Amino acid sequence: MFTEKDKQQIAQRGMTEEQVLQQLHQFETGFPFLKIEAPAAIGNGIVETSAAQREEYVKAWEEYKQAGHDIVKFVPASGAASRMFKNLFAFLQAPYDEPATDFEKEFFLNIRQFAFREALCDMCKANEGKNIKTLLAEGNYKAIVKNLLMPEGLNYGQLPKGLLLFHEYAVEGAEGHHGHGVTRTPMEEHLVEAALYAATNGQANIHFTVSHDHLDLFKETALQKAPALEKEYGVKFNISFSEQKPSTDTIAANPDNTPFRNADGSLLFRPGGHGALIQNLNDLKADVIFIKNIDNVVPDQLKAETVEYKQVLAGMLILLQERAFQYIRLLDTGCYSHQQLEEIIRFVQRELGCRKADIKELEDAELVIYLRKKLNRPMRVCGVVKNIGEPGGGPFRAYNQDGTVSLQILESSQIDKSNEDYMRMFNEGTHFNPVDLVCAVKDYEGNPFNLPSYVDPATGFISSKSKDGRELKALELPGLWNGAMSDWNTIFVEVPLSTFNPVKTVNDLLRPQHQG
Repeated sequence: MFTEKDKQQIAQRGMTEEQVLQQLHQFETGFPFLKIEAPAAIGNGIVETSAAQREEYVKAWEEYKQAGHDIVKFVPASGAASRMFKNLFAFLQAPYDEPATDFEKEFFLNIRQFAFREALCDMCKANEGKNIKTLLAEGNYKAIVKNLLMPEGLNYGQLPKGLLLFHEYAVEGAEGHHGHGVTRTPMEEHLVEAALYAATNGQANIHFTVSHDHLDLFKETALQKAPALEKEYGVKFNISFSEQKPSTDTIAANPDNTPFRNADGSLLFRPGGHGALIQNLNDLKADVIFIKNIDNVVPDQLKAETVEYKQVLAGMLILLQERAFQYIRLLDTGCYSHQQLEEIIRFVQRELGCRKADIKELEDAELVIYLRKKLNRPMRVCGVVKNIGEPGGGPFRAYNQDGTVSLQILESSQIDKSNEDYMRMFNEGTHFNPVDLVCAVKDYEGNPFNLPSYVDPATGFISSKSKDGRELKALELPGLWNGAMSDWNTIFVEVPLSTFNPVKTVNDLLRPQHQG
């Protein structure tokens, strides 16, 4: 099937022929849908914390930080901002010149509220010889949008979301809200968050995964912006970057499942989705890793609740991890009573949410093997918010390949749409996954787990795409927080909606949560 040239291309990517053949085989077989027991809910897989518990968890986290453990904040930041401006790109192509849709009207009516307005105004003056106010008065709306989105302007249509101006802070001497304030990008807001809940020994470690095209720009921004924030928050930032590895790309296929080839005859490989980042996560040297999306940030005046709940999740994680470690050490001694085994079973079932229907039929020796396996694996505590109709995944109780039922984050692509019961469960789910994770990635002896070993390879999915006008099939790897963490211990905790403020379109920046 592969020519010598193909084999060279595969090897250069750090892949093997077997891997590529396996991917082509997956196009033929497809992926099984997940078997679901029920959506997780308060009291059935989702923990609701009391004020006293939150206080205990925050205290535990503070003590853990003071002990000098390695903590990293991990932020997937490779996404381009093009989707944020989809409506404005459509406006540029529209046959009309004045705002007509509700979205367009809202954008222009509130243009003075955006943190990027000063930069945009300067760009309009440089390119058009006129400021925004004049261009609006003349009805030259498209010139403003071009200066915002195009390469000859601010180039916001192609920049990464992490480097756009999101928030503005008034400074002394600024004239009210519309004066010249200090602006911050999402990257800077994540640095501030890292300083507030992830710093140890005066240092905050933060890792961004970025696209190759934007790496230099991220590094440049970090050099420019970090020193002032270090001074303000009294910490030293250790900022690192990585890119998705070519070896995590997947081959594209024709509709008949044969390899899709470019015009020059070479094989086409495509990025495998955010599930590829499990490799980047695996490369980090850390005890605890916070994971949060690049666009889910708020200005300082709203950070208090976000910071508190990050500490709550982290405190709960390290307390549960310590109990798991104690139980593993007890099992390893071989000196335990039947009563102690019962206690460990309750911990695995109630605290870690993992159940096995036939557990009572296991002999003690089999039971110990089972319990040890379930205890000795990566652990994550995931914040979940009340469902407000956002697209995306949610917390469920799902069946695993070993017959156990555990807590999982599921995406809609993993659910059989023809199964009415499953669709009802998905649609009636009370909570949503905002990507708010705290992860413990070392075992009870302090050795790092090999995270790719805990991926469920059967949880990828196939989508239809096109290239050069030709249809193709694309293979997505198991997603980072669903299939890639399928075999982790998962705990769901309800967190307030105030901690979830994603920016999916430019007009989301007009919401009160993003206004100074």
